[in-house]
Amino acid sequence: MPRPASMKTQQQANPRDHQVSEQSPLLPSESPASNHDDATTPAASSFSNKSRRRSRLREAGIFVWALVATAAVIVLAVWAQHSQQTSSHGSRSAKRNLVFMVSDGMGPASLSLTRSYRQLVDGLPDDDTLVLDKHFWGSSRTRSSNSLVTDSAAGATAFACGKKSYNGAISVLPDHEPCGSVLEAAKRAGYMTGLVVTTDITDATPACFASHALGRQMQDDIALQEIGDGVLGRSVDLMLGGGRCHFLPNTTAGSCRMDDVDVAALAQDKYGWSYADSRAGFDALKGGEHVKLPMLGLFAPADVPFELDRKNMNDIYPSLSEMAQTALRALEKATAESDKGFFLMIEGSRIDHAGHINDPAAQVSEVLEYDKAFKAVVDFIGQSKTEGVLVATSDHETGGLATALQEPGHLPVYNWYPQVLANASASCERLAATLQDYLARQPSLLSEEDLKAWINDELIVSGLGISDATDEELALLVKDPEASINTFAAIISLRAHIGWTTHGHSAVDVNIYSSGGPETDKIRGNVENTDVGKFLSHYLDVDVDEITEELRKKMGKANLKAIDAESTAVEWGSEYHITESA
Repeated sequence: MPRPASMKTQQQANPRDHQVSEQSPLLPSESPASNHDDATTPAASSFSNKSRRRSRLREAGIFVWALVATAAVIVLAVWAQHSQQTSSHGSRSAKRNLVFMVSDGMGPASLSLTRSYRQLVDGLPDDDTLVLDKHFWGSSRTRSSNSLVTDSAAGATAFACGKKSYNGAISVLPDHEPCGSVLEAAKRAGYMTGLVVTTDITDATPACFASHALGRQMQDDIALQEIGDGVLGRSVDLMLGGGRCHFLPNTTAGSCRMDDVDVAALAQDKYGWSYADSRAGFDALKGGEHVKLPMLGLFAPADVPFELDRKNMNDIYPSLSEMAQTALRALEKATAESDKGFFLMIEGSRIDHAGHINDPAAQVSEVLEYDKAFKAVVDFIGQSKTEGVLVATSDHETGGLATALQEPGHLPVYNWYPQVLANASASCERLAATLQDYLARQPSLLSEEDLKAWINDELIVSGLGISDATDEELALLVKDPEASINTFAAIISLRAHIGWTTHGHSAVDVNIYSSGGPETDKIRGNVENTDVGKFLSHYLDVDVDEITEELRKKMGKANLKAIDAESTAVEWGSEYHITESA
């Protein structure tokens, strides 16, 4: 049937409209035979279909665009969060250094004591603070697996392994199986490692990072493990501190070993350690510029003297801050061309000892030196081209220190007196050693009155800076010179109005300090001491569990030495001892 002329003309004028109309599905009311006499209907229908299709296409486009945009936002958000969580300075794979500082035995009251003391001695304003105060981060709960009051061994095991254990345990768990330490895992992962202390390098805190023993008193065996004579081989690259007597055979003067093993010689001959055992040897290291790793520096027979005494023997013993700076530079040089950084543990060890003997003058000097070392680390991290973090905390508080004292029979005095501590020129440890040495050299017929006079003039007035010692106090020193260290401490504490509740440890929470960074938020606020340990391995991205598994396969219970662990876990009456003074 011939099409009307008007429709033909319309189709010729709009060929695309006709094409779309023919290809589009017909609506129910649009049959080919309907309304043929209305020339505009097919064109209108075609235009309507075209509009609908464009509308659908536009809606689909908007939907797809919105979907893509939403996905992009989610991807960007996830990436940003991942970037923030994995690095404050770069990616997770970035080279990094970690310095962990332990202020053994330093509780919150120690900071108050030292801050006020420093303000008085240096003539500083009331709002002046320690470097530590500027980096306060949180606090740590300190209990061990078998006691609300931890010792240093269980405390350091929490840091090294990230797990709780019994008092006395050296990176060994309550099942008497070893646990891998963050230092061992760091060494296995390619980091350089170091330990710096002012006590024996075989004492509880450093021992937990580089050895495994059922009891902390097993220092002869700990010394061997620290130099690499153990199932893991050598895990430490640098050790600076005291404790030389544990590295010398018992056939040698100055040895405290039970056997004739020459650990110092073994370290050099079999395991390649460089060795220094004097101030001259330390000075030859040139602040870390001339260190040949692995480096073993043992600068005291046992503990390095209290800072209050050491500063008068600077030609014999290096300070904590000097050793810390030397270690930092040595490890920085050693890792200059490495894609890994280093892990360094630095301990202000003798803050704890000052607390054990209740000596407030020795304590403030130790905390001030620790604060100086802390500043050296903060400055190093700030200047280093390698990203790094400093985390510092205490394993526990020692002494139950209180910056106030109510004398028996007296009303409370709302004050304490830093000037009394500033007058002291020697620690109670040194005064006690001097007294015992004097008595050993005197004839037995020395009168009590002469001895009292000598003690008063040469020790109390000259050493403690106290001129009003009572006859009762002097008589006690004469009667029981073996306990004189505690008597001297009581004399100075009473006059400074400093109180102590114990010669042992307490369960008070201790402070956490840090140089900061996004990842350190994990130890913000109040956390367990094991959380601090877990952070250390997390920051370095090392696997302590892998080391634990290897230790248990190679070491096991049988090779941890057969001793009664429980007998070493408590009653640490010998944890502190008077050291030989030069």
